[in-house]
Amino acid sequence: MTGLDCLTQVKTETPDLIVLDLMLPEMDGLDVCKRLRAKTETAMLPIIMLTAKAEESDTVIGLELGADDYVTKPFSPKALTARVKALLRRTERAPSAEAGHYHYGALTMDLGRHEVRLGEEEISLTAKEFGLLEHLLRHPGRVLTRDVLLNTVWGYDYFGTTRTVDVHIRRLKQKLPLLEEAIVAVKSLGYKLKDLAGDA
Repeated sequence: MTGLDCLTQVKTETPDLIVLDLMLPEMDGLDVCKRLRAKTETAMLPIIMLTAKAEESDTVIGLELGADDYVTKPFSPKALTARVKALLRRTERAPSAEAGHYHYGALTMDLGRHEVRLGEEEISLTAKEFGLLEHLLRHPGRVLTRDVLLNTVWGYDYFGTTRTVDVHIRRLKQKLPLLEEAIVAVKSLGYKLKDLAGDA
């Protein structure tokens, strides 16, 4: 299957998950991943990148474009199957944005009311802090790069630095102490919110 075949097939039948080889004819896996993430209907589709390229820079590029996981060749079929199952479990556990509510321990986010509560206490957040927290809650256990967070929360036309993300993460932790240990910095990449059900 070519990269273009993949995009065409996804239009007619959305899969539960895609294992995407980096080296594809006509359009490589990185471009396919980028296009899938750019469309609303496939933006949340779980993607595992599969490639013979093991350099750290390739891993970073794949994650920045939105891949959920990255497996290098040669690999064990059992190991790949385990990764697929773990990602599907994580996706099933992820809160539904359509429900309008997120729950994380004692923390509750109500999208309709634009409210965040820690227990019974309402926590005042700026618009960007609220958007950043929503994105973290939407993707528990997934590494979110600083560039992805900038693009998603601040918009593609935002020309700030990745330091902006660090500052807002620090403010979230100050306002919501329960996130102090829950939001983990991933060296050279970005941040992830610990999955309460256990990181795979």
